[in-house]
Amino acid sequence: RRVASIGLDPKRYGTHSMRRTKASHIYKKTGNIRAVQLLLGHTKLESTVRYLGIEVDDALAISEQVEL
Repeated sequence: RRVASIGLDPKRYGTHSMRRTKASHIYKKTGNIRAVQLLLGHTKLESTVRYLGIEVDDALAISEQVEL
């Protein structure tokens, strides 16, 4: 219903694909893998890396640049 309410075809776009797309856009725009990890509710960075389809070494390098 939510997908249809924003004018997209629910047969082509599910809630999971929308979630993944939003997370990917946030990561690409900010490079902040930790923020994406928190937004997705992942406890392990590796889960977020796999979810986004990025290289582990790249994700770890970005993560190390972010101070908490």
